[in-house]
Amino acid sequence: MSLLFSHLQIKSIAFKNRIVVSPMCQYSAVDGMANDWHLVHLGSRAVGGAGLIIVEATAVSPEGRISPNDLGLWKDEQFVPLKRITTFLEQQGCVPGIQLAHAGRKASTSAPWQGDKLVPELEGGWKTVAPSAIPYSEDKDIPLELAKDKIKEIAHDFRMAAKRALAAGFKVIELHGAHGYLINEFLSPLSNTRGDEYGGSFENRTRFLLEIIEAVKCEWPGEYPLFLRISATDWVDGGWSVEDSVSLANLVKDKGIDLIDCSSGALVSYAKIPAKPSYQVPFAEAVRKTGILTGAVGIIVSATQAEEILTSGKADMIFMAREFLRNPYFPLNAAMELGEPNVAWPVQYERAQRKK
Repeated sequence: MSLLFSHLQIKSIAFKNRIVVSPMCQYSAVDGMANDWHLVHLGSRAVGGAGLIIVEATAVSPEGRISPNDLGLWKDEQFVPLKRITTFLEQQGCVPGIQLAHAGRKASTSAPWQGDKLVPELEGGWKTVAPSAIPYSEDKDIPLELAKDKIKEIAHDFRMAAKRALAAGFKVIELHGAHGYLINEFLSPLSNTRGDEYGGSFENRTRFLLEIIEAVKCEWPGEYPLFLRISATDWVDGGWSVEDSVSLANLVKDKGIDLIDCSSGALVSYAKIPAKPSYQVPFAEAVRKTGILTGAVGIIVSATQAEEILTSGKADMIFMAREFLRNPYFPLNAAMELGEPNVAWPVQYERAQRKK
């Protein structure tokens, strides 16, 4: 059997394979509520054979949304339609996961097909917040620097969102600490110039994340996995580095994080990123050497590519995004490519399976 289709046990949760649908924003919610689009979008990838599906960045507060059309878990009504989705995913043998997030200074932005622009407050937007009053780019609003009582409030928002995620039937939570959103903003010295206990040293810049982890653990069962997505590097001199990510891994693996999903970039608009197939895989490999499980992500498009990453010991799971948009049935096709005879197809689709 290939490693890609081998089972993986993390705490009490068994994954039927190592293929993960990365969280991908759909910008299709109203008042944070999931709808039929989310059911069909996520459900088709479960039918396609993914072992784990992580629902898109889901805001822990209205101000934490990237756009006005993001999913949310800041009120109880929002977990009800998500329960319908998790039930369907599990019926297909897929583990349902969700990414909890706060967009920080990159919030109040329109959907990509609407120009990815700042949404003014008069047009339904809101004032953004950040560790320091430094905008993401010149065309973005200058965020409000968070007071310490507001930092504590946001950690509580993550706690309550985790409670609702559990009620919705999710079995994995991923904390979004990447891509220039609020947790990432606290971690990087490029966006965090605070002079208090939340800024300055590595210890201080990681404090906010550790407080969120502790808050979430108050509601999230100890037998369920807790993941963390990071930007392993800012791709800018003087910013967050791979060495920082390794230090962070050593820190959080003893605080309750079971796997680190290793992405990169998106903290600042001027970073030069040398994107190419598997370009972020070395980050997963470096972090994995600390003894924590890792997920590899970044232009992974084929079964043989994914298999090589696993067999060479660079990661434990393969996180895929755009390839799943192109091909919701990637796992079923990958099984045929790798000659896996025992991967179950939905009975409704079995007549389409090519037999050797």
